[in-house]
Amino acid sequence: MADLKRFAIPRVPAVSFGDRAVHGWNPAGYAALLGVTYNGATQLPPRELARRMDRILESAQGLVQRLSATQLDVIPPERKRSIRDLSFHIFRVGLSFIDTMDQGSMPDTWFEERAPESMHDGGDVARWGALVRGRITGWFEGARDDEFDRTLQIYYGPQGAHDLLERTTWHCGQHLRQLYILAERLGVTPPAPLPTAAFKGLPLPDAIW
Repeated sequence: MADLKRFAIPRVPAVSFGDRAVHGWNPAGYAALLGVTYNGATQLPPRELARRMDRILESAQGLVQRLSATQLDVIPPERKRSIRDLSFHIFRVGLSFIDTMDQGSMPDTWFEERAPESMHDGGDVARWGALVRGRITGWFEGARDDEFDRTLQIYYGPQGAHDLLERTTWHCGQHLRQLYILAERLGVTPPAPLPTAAFKGLPLPDAIW
C-alpha cells in the first residue's frame, strides 16, 4: 500500500519496480517494466469481438424470455444475486463498454446496479436486452477503427479499449454460462444450445462461478 501512495496510484492492480510503476490490468506493460518477454495470447479483432458479444447477448435474451417472475426471484447458492439481477447484469456489462467509450471512464458502481422493479418477468428483461443490443450494434456501426486504440480510465486502472472489449465479451460469456446452468436447474429448456463457438479464442475462466 505504501508503494501505491508513493506513485499516487488509487488502487490495485498495479506493479512497481524501482522508481517506476504500471497501473491497471496491463500484462504487456508489466513485462516491459520488469524487462522480461511477454507472449500473450492473440486477441480477436474488435469487430469480431463485437459479433461474439452480440451472439452471447442474443442467447441471453432468448433464454431469459422463458423465465417467469418466480424463477427470476431465485437466488442461487453460488452467488447472493437473484437470477433477475444476473440476467440484467449480463446486458449491463455489455452496455458498459459503450458507456465507457462515450464517457472515457468506468466507475465500479455500474456493476453494482440491480434490475429495476419494472423488470417483473423474463419478457421485461429480454425487451431491455433487445434495446441494449440495438445500442451496441449501432455504436459499432459508427465507430472508427482507431477508437480501439484509445486508453480508458477504468475503476481498476487505465486499460486499452481493445483489451476492455475483450474483457467485456468474455465477462458476458461467463455469466451466460451461469444462466444456462441455472435454467437447467429450474427445468427451463433454452431456445438454443449454449453458443460455445462464440467463446472460442476468449480468455474465459475455467471455473463457472
